[in-house]
Amino acid sequence: MSKAFLLNILNPKLTIFFLAFLPQFIATDAQSSLGQLLGLSVIFMAMTFVIFVIYGQLAHAFRTAVIDSPKIQGWLRRSFAAAFAGLGVQLALTER
Repeated sequence: MSKAFLLNILNPKLTIFFLAFLPQFIATDAQSSLGQLLGLSVIFMAMTFVIFVIYGQLAHAFRTAVIDSPKIQGWLRRSFAAAFAGLGVQLALTER
């Protein structure tokens, strides 16, 4: 957990995004431009958190549906086998 926190804190991409994108939405006559920047940053982070929670829940539901279904597992195995067989045929028919 601490590794993930440090990785995100030390990642310059988010800082560059905040400093390059968000200032255009701050009022020029504002008394506290830093406060507005921090407020926009908090809103952005909250929205990102909600989206990631939704992605996680959907991924969990999809994984549960796939893992628990022998029918889907069978289709996945056959699909991968067909894809690899097709790639093998394509490789065998290519000219050098």
